[in-house]
Amino acid sequence: MRNHNVTYNSEFILMGITDSPELQGPLFVVFFLNYMAIVMGNLGLIILTRVDSHLQTPMYFFLRHLAFVDLGYSTTIGPKMLVGFIEEKNIISYNGCIIQLLFYVMFIASELFILSAMAYDRYVAICNPLYYMVIVSDMVCWLLVSMSYLYSTMVSLLVSVKLFQLSFCKANVIRHFYCDSAPLLSITCSETSEIQQIIMFLGGFNFVSSLMIILISYIFILTTILRMNSAEGRHKAFSTFASHLTGVVIFYGTIIFIYLQPQSSHSFDTDKIASVFYTLVIPMLNPLIYSLRNKEVKGALRRLFKKLHSLCF
Repeated sequence: MRNHNVTYNSEFILMGITDSPELQGPLFVVFFLNYMAIVMGNLGLIILTRVDSHLQTPMYFFLRHLAFVDLGYSTTIGPKMLVGFIEEKNIISYNGCIIQLLFYVMFIASELFILSAMAYDRYVAICNPLYYMVIVSDMVCWLLVSMSYLYSTMVSLLVSVKLFQLSFCKANVIRHFYCDSAPLLSITCSETSEIQQIIMFLGGFNFVSSLMIILISYIFILTTILRMNSAEGRHKAFSTFASHLTGVVIFYGTIIFIYLQPQSSHSFDTDKIASVFYTLVIPMLNPLIYSLRNKEVKGALRRLFKKLHSLCF
């Protein structure tokens, strides 16, 4: 493979998920349907929680923003990945790679803290139900979401700027299906200790701090539920955060699998499989997780279909 210095050539080649020609067509169909499900599910959830008057509560406010970030990072990656299945060489420009990495990091970091905000919301709803609308006011909701987006944008800019100050002279082939920090660091000929420390510190801080907020909220929630005398009350309280618990386990479990696996067993192929799961499978599952067991969302869907039916007929 001929070495390139992207300072002059200004492009990378994404290896994609597989280099087997016979798998390109079937995988394109699978991931095209997957991406369509992501768009329809998350966009539908955003619209539904916005227009239905029964869903104007803090819980659905945070759920709407979770759907937005899910749609955001899957769109950052999905369409370009689909192009890779039909092009002989999946080329991404230098600036395109920067933009993809920037939005990917921003949306992933935002998801961590929006999940934390959702856990706090459920803690207040179950442990302090009488003061719920006072504690989790509209201003507090917007403050939590705005802080998540602002902080995630700062983290994303710092990582992206620092990483793309490096010289990429080993090769211009990225062993992944999108621009991520690890495969980019593997093809640089610059000193990487500083950027690696920044990524490790910020990644660790984001992961641990957001997870601690969730775990502390869950501890208080479970303590409150166990103290309830009524079995019906316990079931109702548990059902209010069961969907969030499922989403957290899937999302954080996948991240733990990727970043906390032993270095000896670490490989880009393993990363690809796990990355597909949390960038393209989880955003497809979340609308189902938060709607199938939710009576209010199902009721809002029925009301929306009735309105559409009355307008059409």
